[in-house]
Amino acid sequence: MILSTEPDARLRRARVALEGLSVGDAFGGFFEMARPEALSHFLKNRVLPAPIWHFTDDTNMALSIFQVLAEYSEINQDMLAASYAKYFDRARGYGLGVRSLLSRMQAGEDWRVLSKNMFGGSGSYGNGGAMRVAPLGAFFADDLDKVVEQAALSTEITHAHPEGIAGGVAVAVGAALACRLRDTGERPARKDFIDLILPHVPDSLVKAGIRKARDLPENLPIWPDVVREIGNGSGISAQVTVPFVLWSAGTYLDNYEEAIWQTASAGGDVDTTCAMVGGIVAGYVGVENIPAEWIARREPLPVWAVGD
Repeated sequence: MILSTEPDARLRRARVALEGLSVGDAFGGFFEMARPEALSHFLKNRVLPAPIWHFTDDTNMALSIFQVLAEYSEINQDMLAASYAKYFDRARGYGLGVRSLLSRMQAGEDWRVLSKNMFGGSGSYGNGGAMRVAPLGAFFADDLDKVVEQAALSTEITHAHPEGIAGGVAVAVGAALACRLRDTGERPARKDFIDLILPHVPDSLVKAGIRKARDLPENLPIWPDVVREIGNGSGISAQVTVPFVLWSAGTYLDNYEEAIWQTASAGGDVDTTCAMVGGIVAGYVGVENIPAEWIARREPLPVWAVGD
């Protein structure tokens, strides 16, 4: 079976990824930056955080991507930048660099200049471009070349550094491949899943980290061993976030609930790693296999992005 290229079918795939991303993000926000030992009661006993689970900047920016894809069927950078700025909400936990950038965009400054001038002119290599991109990967899952192109366009609005863009591309391709694998019924091993992603990722430290994630021994404990080898996003760069995310998504591709619990158990930038993993894995398992109770506990997604 060939994935549909019809806009409505593409948008349905993107919505599934958005659900997976936003539930993972809102769940992970409870565990943000805490060491696993400090949350042993919740993690060992699988105790769900009390509702309401509020989503963070990860979801808020993914909503803008979904909105622009619904309207234009591609990334219109100016419209996406305008949406990022319009719906910027400091209470959602944006990083300092993006907070400053979006505030200045709201004041009318050009995103093209602002993004490239961040961090002394290198652009940002944070994980923010990758955190929001899974719905885009699902939308264009029928065309991997388009995934790469569009992921780069969506990322560079805020993360112009090549490492930031490589991270966005890698997660988008992972989300696209999850949809394609669901369509064929295949369930590759983690190594094989990552091998499908690697050819599409630009040469970078991100790509080198993904290779390392691919080659980790089977059954290696996630804490502290996997984290020690490839990170857990605690440095908030794409280089120390995306390899772990693809390791986790590839390991637990067919089980959304397990994927999110295991990702959270690694500590670090938990809302963001759970958002990325959730967006990828949802494309493989479908929205029907995201626990209904988890969706009910997450705050409703806003009408401005998803409609009634």
